[in-house]
Amino acid sequence: MKLHHLNLTVTDVQAARDFLETYFGLTGGSDRETGFDVVFDDDGFVLTLMKGREVHYPKTFHIGFPQENEEQVDRINQQLKEDGFDVKPPVHAHGYTFYVKAPGGFTVEVLC
Repeated sequence: MKLHHLNLTVTDVQAARDFLETYFGLTGGSDRETGFDVVFDDDGFVLTLMKGREVHYPKTFHIGFPQENEEQVDRINQQLKEDGFDVKPPVHAHGYTFYVKAPGGFTVEVLC
């Protein structure tokens, strides 16, 4: 069985979509201002973004984007820093990893 679809409630659909497209290569989306959007990964996974007034995910909730190697993790980390995101350097924990708060109110883990 394969997980195919996930919905995230976000405070800013456009900003969340732009973030996911820019740093993680998701595609699709639309320019409609409906409070709802859809992006896809290369394997056909469907991620929907739905506008909510307030977003309160549990502290440990996150979505993950595994990378092939530490260099890719470092590259994404550096780009996020250069673009003004508050990210700590990657650490060796359960993998080589770091977390970033995404626009819209959810957390993303980048790891290898």
